[in-house]
Formats: sequence, C-alpha cells, structure tokens
Amino acid sequence: MKILLLNGSPRKNGTVAGLLRAVAEGLDEKHQVDWIDVYDLKMQPCIACMKCRPDGECCLSKDDAHRLGRMIREADGLIVGTPTHWGNMSAQLKLLFDRNVPAFFTQRSNGLPIPRHKGKPAIIVTACTWPWPLNFILDESRGAIRAVRKILRYGGYKILGTLVKPGSKHKPEISNRLL
Repeated sequence: MKILLLNGSPRKNGTVAGLLRAVAEGLDEKHQVDWIDVYDLKMQPCIACMKCRPDGECCLSKDDAHRLGRMIREADGLIVGTPTHWGNMSAQLKLLFDRNVPAFFTQRSNGLPIPRHKGKPAIIVTACTWPWPLNFILDESRGAIRAVRKILRYGGYKILGTLVKPGSKHKPEISNRLL
C-alpha cells in the first residue's frame, strides 16, 4: 500500500513531525511511505479562477502543487499532520489543498462533488500550544481537525483516527501514552 504522508508543519523536528514519525513507524513494513514536508514545496497561491474544476488540474504554471496532486491521486492512503494555527491547519497545507481540489473530487453537472478516493484510509495528526482541555474548549485543535477532515471527506477518505497533542508550547515532548 502506498501511503502519502504530508507534514504541514514548518518544523521538521517539531511536535507534529514527531507524531507523524511515530504513526509512520507503526505501519506495517509492506507499506511504502512517501514523506512530504509541505513547507519545502514551491507553490504559487491559488487565484480562485475555478478552471481546475472542469479542466481537472490547476491552470497555473507547473510547480510542486501539480506534482503533489499526482501523488495524492496515486496514493492508497493519506496521513496528514498540521500544527494548529488560529483553530485551523497551517497556511502551506491549506495552499496545497486549495491548489489540488481536482485531486480530491470531481463534480457532477449540478455541482455536487464526486469523491476520487472512496474508502481510502486517512489519519489526521495535529499539535496545539493550548493545554488540555482549552485546546478543545476554545476550538483550536478541534478546528484544525475539522478543517482537514472536511477536505478528506470531500475526497471520500475513511478517517481511521486522529492524534492530538495539546500543550506543546510548555510540554513539547510526546508522552509514551500518546505514542
């Protein structure tokens, strides 16, 4: 099984990356994992032209977003990690998703989405500086999970689970219990 792992954190050795490594290490050896550090990608911002909907691909000049769109389409499953930024996913991860709408779904003539990844597995990982339970009460971690989950659900993915690390500012280490 080909798994695409998207590290949506700018910190390659941060909490989100550590959680993603733990998830990847827990996978069976028969799975091929392609690790992508989203902040290393060179992507132009989405211009909301909507041409990707009928064309099936972004019309902007070729960049890393196009390459990742192909990888998303070819992957048998996704693992998506993001730090919590203002109750949402990181900006670069959002940009990647914005540029790859057609990699997740196509549309019927009436505009309703047709998922491209029906039943494929996905896992969402996030970390938040707010401690438990404020990270959920104030909708920080929950907001980031909700945003990523919405995109994955439009794509037809089956969310196998979420992994949340609260309080990463004062306790960046990942507990054995969470691992």
